Amino acid sequence: MKILYTAVATATGREGKASTSDGKLEVTLAPPTEMGGSGEGTNPEQLFATGYAACFASALGAVGRRQKVDTANASVTAEVGIGPDGKGGFGLAVKLKVTIPDVDRETGEQLVEAAHQVCPYSNATRGNIDVDLELV
Repeated sequence: MKILYTAVATATGREGKASTSDGKLEVTLAPPTEMGGSGEGTNPEQLFATGYAACFASALGAVGRRQKVDTANASVTAEVGIGPDGKGGFGLAVKLKVTIPDVDRETGEQLVEAAHQVCPYSNATRGNIDVDLELV
């Protein structure tokens, strides 16, 4: 694979700070209250959800352009859940809720499935975590 771009970020843990090497993203990290934390910062699941939603929306746009379907007003909401995996660790589960205004259901479902095949996040998670696709 030819790498086109590499993002570099450093974090000090679930409670601490995280930042990118270019200084464009700096966040305070804190576990959510549901996991016993203060909830006074962002958490890795929120960051993952944001990245996955943006990436999937981009993939949806690319697929739409290829198929000559207007997806300019589409949106993607990613829900990332975390919980015990039954093996002594933790696992993730994702639900992607996709809205594509002014597109019929059949076309929308085809676009969502096609985007799921080209999205880098979908390719990275495929076979590793549950990803549920929902056309809203």
